[in-house]
Amino acid sequence: MKKLVFCLISFFLLLTVTCACSKDKAAILFNRDKITVDNVMNYSFKFKPNERIYYLVIIPKKIKTRSVEIQVIKKDNSYMRLGYTLYWSYSAYLKDDQMYYYDDYVVISQPGAYVMKVFSKDDPTKTLCMSQFFVEK
Repeated sequence: MKKLVFCLISFFLLLTVTCACSKDKAAILFNRDKITVDNVMNYSFKFKPNERIYYLVIIPKKIKTRSVEIQVIKKDNSYMRLGYTLYWSYSAYLKDDQMYYYDDYVVISQPGAYVMKVFSKDDPTKTLCMSQFFVEK
């Protein structure tokens, strides 16, 4: 009887410790063409200057204020040290049919490495998601 109870307790302990539990996370996808159901998996991270960079922000949790802040930050190394420059910022309001995603495009003319960050107006100190992309000559 003791062996059976010990085996059951060990089984449940191992099951809870080694389970692959994960929660949905926010993400950003970039594309050269307007994002649709057909081309959503044709994402890219390298773009040319003055080219439209379409992006899709996927938000798994509902945001109370229905407003997000999107920032594009350029990684700048012109002073022989790592520096960051805020290149573009936009406040977007999520409509009723866009509660869990937001899509739009941005045009960047300067080559370099960029990071797009998305913040919720609920908690502007916490980054919902971020992703890196490059604009090459």
